[in-house]
Amino acid sequence: MKVFITGGGGFLGSFLCKKLKELGYEITSPNSKECDLFLSESLFKYNYEKFDYIFHLAAWTQAGDFCIHHPGEQWIKNQKINTNVIDWWFSYQRKAKFIFMGTSCSYSPTLDLVEENYMKGEPIESLYTYAMTKRMLYQGAFSLEKQFGMNWLCLVPSTLYGPNYHTDGRQMHFIFDLIRKIIRAKEFGVDVFLWGDGTQKREIIHVDDFVETMILLSKTISNDIINIGYGEEFEISKFAKIICNKIDYDYNKIKFDTSKYVGAKSKCLSIKKIETILPNYKSKLVDLESGISETIDWFYKAKAY
Repeated sequence: MKVFITGGGGFLGSFLCKKLKELGYEITSPNSKECDLFLSESLFKYNYEKFDYIFHLAAWTQAGDFCIHHPGEQWIKNQKINTNVIDWWFSYQRKAKFIFMGTSCSYSPTLDLVEENYMKGEPIESLYTYAMTKRMLYQGAFSLEKQFGMNWLCLVPSTLYGPNYHTDGRQMHFIFDLIRKIIRAKEFGVDVFLWGDGTQKREIIHVDDFVETMILLSKTISNDIINIGYGEEFEISKFAKIICNKIDYDYNKIKFDTSKYVGAKSKCLSIKKIETILPNYKSKLVDLESGISETIDWFYKAKAY
């Protein structure tokens, strides 16, 4: 099987590339210098190599409050990326199955985070632009299916975590930021300031679990949208306590800054659909404490703090 991957150098992409290679897939995953997705012609060099799958993971975004400060750029850049990749499929790769990433940000905080609500209601204001570019991507695939027979699959992840996260200065997703801050407090004696009051809830899923599920679904499910999450959310304070216990740091030293941006107060994906498709899904997931321990070990080994 021949696979083309955008965003293959990212956190998720690196795990996907590794796993697909282990399974014997032939991978083409150019970096941004080899293939600038803002420019449609950058994809032309791959026009006549026929792929069985296109995994579209690339997106222009970062964690934290990045979306608040870059709404215009996010709209222009993500629309360019998504349109160029879809147009390339339309022009040269119609036999490829198009698998792409949705986002939990697209869900309205007033509705259950179940797949049939993905396009309903209003996303949270601070993440609105990015959320709508992902909705547009979903609508694009749906529209091309109706007119041109596109075979597609949209996967919506909860926050991914695990070892080998990026260390290039970009803002980190909350679980990595928590680990880094608490390790720094332990190692260097600095104060830990966490955004919000600690009661906001988040859901995380190990990147290995996501990749395994992603590959399995890519073979079996078409023209559908599926959440892939842990099925349970926890307060930020609980995550902090687990990390503190693992590295022997006093949780009571942590300070909370309620003036800072926290995004949605709660964000837990419904996993009823994936559990119907894969009845043993939840039982096979990496448990929370083991996954966090592995991620902490990587932070120390990589000196990523």
